[in-house]
Amino acid sequence: MNETPSNLIDAKLAGMKNWRGATLTRLRALIREADPEVAEQVKWRKPTNPSGVPVWEHAGIICTGETYKDKVKLTFANGAALADPTGLFNSSLDGNVRRAIDFAEGAEIDEAAFKALVKAAAAFNLSKALKR
Repeated sequence: MNETPSNLIDAKLAGMKNWRGATLTRLRALIREADPEVAEQVKWRKPTNPSGVPVWEHAGIICTGETYKDKVKLTFANGAALADPTGLFNSSLDGNVRRAIDFAEGAEIDEAAFKALVKAAAAFNLSKALKR
């Protein structure tokens, strides 16, 4: 198999035959809808996590997607700098930089608010890139 980041993520998701796989698949689709120019990467591959962590980037990391026994966690690299008018961020709230959204089994996804957050993260990254 061609080991492009997108193919690696496809394989990871195909192997997850549960709600976590379905949730991360839906979130991935929303990220790609929100920012058609997003680039997918896989980082932090190691023996204990050979499929690595899916990462979505546009002029820097927008967010990472991880799965745990009880949740799917999307961590926004610069989440603390983003407006979150609908209160999607519900984890890592005490940090100075990152913010995360934990999705439990059966959680509703506010798709419009989520896509707005992805767009805001991409815009933030682009604004930082322009200042360099």
